[in-house]
Amino acid sequence: MTETWNAGDSGVLRLPSGRLVRGRGLRRPRPAGPTPTYAVHLLGKRPPEVPWEAEWIRWPDFRLPADRAHALTVLREAWKRAAGERVEIACGGGRGRTGTALACLAVLDGVPADRAVEFVRREYDRHAVETPWQKRYVRRFTG
Repeated sequence: MTETWNAGDSGVLRLPSGRLVRGRGLRRPRPAGPTPTYAVHLLGKRPPEVPWEAEWIRWPDFRLPADRAHALTVLREAWKRAAGERVEIACGGGRGRTGTALACLAVLDGVPADRAVEFVRREYDRHAVETPWQKRYVRRFTG
């Protein structure tokens, strides 16, 4: 098993179980330090190739995943892998879609769905989860 992130690393969210997941915006340079072992890219169009394992969820900016069943499968895999790998969740800016996906991981980790957005805003980025429909998606997320 690969080592996970360090809790103090930029953009790293610690879930209640202790799992660490890095959120980031792909429009910014990759943070210094180790590379992810598994990444989930949340973009409206196919992302460029990366030298680590990555999944793509087609998810247009300010919207919701185009295929919610696929999104659920990928987010479950990301949550499982975060127990011992460096998992990164990333969209263009690192707030709306990334925050929404991180809130869904928090639900998978045991945070009540109606508190997951608040958790991610407090622990990751106060501007995370940008739209009313993203908030509603998290509240209805059952994992």
